[in-house]
Amino acid sequence: MARKSLIAREAKRRATVEKFAEKRKELKEAGDYEGFQLLPKDASPVRLKNRCMFTGRSRSYYRKFGVSRLVFREMALKGEIPGIKKSSW
Repeated sequence: MARKSLIAREAKRRATVEKFAEKRKELKEAGDYEGFQLLPKDASPVRLKNRCMFTGRSRSYYRKFGVSRLVFREMALKGEIPGIKKSSW
């Protein structure tokens, strides 16, 4: 499981992005790219990192399911994901 501080930092970034989304949109439409310099760095959506909703793991994240590969495998083996089963040949 990821450190709690990393998960909290990511949540704080998401809140900042949501807070400044409208302001960023207005600046972009006006073409005021110097106004972007006055906003916080974390207001940019590019700085967001996808994390597993159960463990907070950032690597090997499956966007379609919102979980990491480790959690995905456990859930698939338990049959908790419809239409997914372990294959063998």
